[in-house]
Amino acid sequence: MKRIAIIGGGIAGVAAAFEFILQQRAGADIEFVLFEATSRLGGTVETVRRDGFVVECGPDSWVTEKPWARELAIELDLESELVASNDEKRKTYIAEDNALIAMPDGMRMMVPTKWESVLSSPLFSEQAKLAYLREPELAEQLKANALDVGDGYRDESVRDFVGRHFGEEVASTIAAPLLAGVFGGDIAKLSVRAVMPTFVALEREHGSLVFGLQQRLQTGKKSAPIFTSLRSGLGALITGIESLIPERSLQRNVAVEAIEHSAGMWRIHWTHGGVTHPFEASFDAVVVATPAATTARLLTPVDSRIGEFLPQQSSSAIVVALGFDGDQARSMRIPAGFGFLVRQHELPPDQGGELDANLAPEVGDDAAQQALLACTFLNQKFPHTAPVGAILLRAFFGGPSAPDLLAHDDATLIRLARTLLERFLGKLPEPSVGLARRWPTSLPLYEVGHQERIAALDLRVAKLPNLRLIGNAYRGVGLPDLIRSGRAAARQIVAG
Repeated sequence: MKRIAIIGGGIAGVAAAFEFILQQRAGADIEFVLFEATSRLGGTVETVRRDGFVVECGPDSWVTEKPWARELAIELDLESELVASNDEKRKTYIAEDNALIAMPDGMRMMVPTKWESVLSSPLFSEQAKLAYLREPELAEQLKANALDVGDGYRDESVRDFVGRHFGEEVASTIAAPLLAGVFGGDIAKLSVRAVMPTFVALEREHGSLVFGLQQRLQTGKKSAPIFTSLRSGLGALITGIESLIPERSLQRNVAVEAIEHSAGMWRIHWTHGGVTHPFEASFDAVVVATPAATTARLLTPVDSRIGEFLPQQSSSAIVVALGFDGDQARSMRIPAGFGFLVRQHELPPDQGGELDANLAPEVGDDAAQQALLACTFLNQKFPHTAPVGAILLRAFFGGPSAPDLLAHDDATLIRLARTLLERFLGKLPEPSVGLARRWPTSLPLYEVGHQERIAALDLRVAKLPNLRLIGNAYRGVGLPDLIRSGRAAARQIVAG
């Protein structure tokens, strides 16, 4: 019998456990143990249901075109729970000074599909609009200079890639806040190959992103809803799998401290519930589903260079949800749409000490303002998340200023979110439901050259028998990517 250890109970590790269960049912002679350092499985996937609100404490949905999360939901008998985003109300705003300016209709990230909406938008200067109009004319030049042209591996930053096509203004106005809301990172460092592969492929084929996207839309099928979620919350994926894991195969509050490999076996050393005396056991295979820094620490004794190829930087995130019941919502004026993104250098200055009057004095204005990256109008994106007539807002804090806020208590973070959102949404009542979640170093930054480093990492891992690395440090941070990586690793272990 092959004995397997899964280290880390986030969505990737839990998905690996699910696949091992399926393989057992199909006759595979295996057993596994899932080690999780906390009392709860799921990592950043957590749903809180309170007073009729369905509050996602981490991701609120997945990208529909990636099939792996939907497939898992169906296998868990959750097909009736699948709910599409309310794309009829899809509109995103950019926070400028004290106002919200709508992004033009038909935008695919920073690429337009409708000229009229771009040319009439107050979001762009005349120079930026001219850059948009000229981009298709530069198609041959852009194609000749595409990243995949010529010998050898080439990568560049998102800022440089977008700047080549549309100029610096578009990079700062659209690309920077869009990707900060996903990765919490600086587009001057983020790898375009790693975070925007579709656009790299469009450039290779068409040169012009505008022309390439138009061609794709003309020949493509009717577009599906952009996002998908679950009516009872994404946490149902975790609880559905957890209910299938035998008690003997789950070790909660168990922190793996070290991994050794010798004589073809993997020896795992761990502590339980903070007890200093270590426990240990041997396994034939190991699936490591921990954050990049933890993975590097665990595996460096096995391969001293393995940490060089993992992401070196990770950003922290804070999610603050504010729920307003029907009576409170009557006095609020939330614009139609999915929410807004914040341009960091465009944040409004403090006006007369307004923040100090509303927040605990230890919270600095600068850190608070620089950390606010986005706000989602969840009840408009997914109406099932709030009672009829109620409003659910979710503020997202991240980037280099977020660590300054991690130590503050929930009440302070809720007041902070409410005060900052009022600058763009007007006066907000005291929420009937409020919660905060901190996710320190949860978002690895895919910096320029990321894919090349991961390819080198794969070569080193391949020399270590029956070892697989999964999680958000490698090939995507979204739920579908993490589910796919966990299940693929499990199948490879069984087949190997």
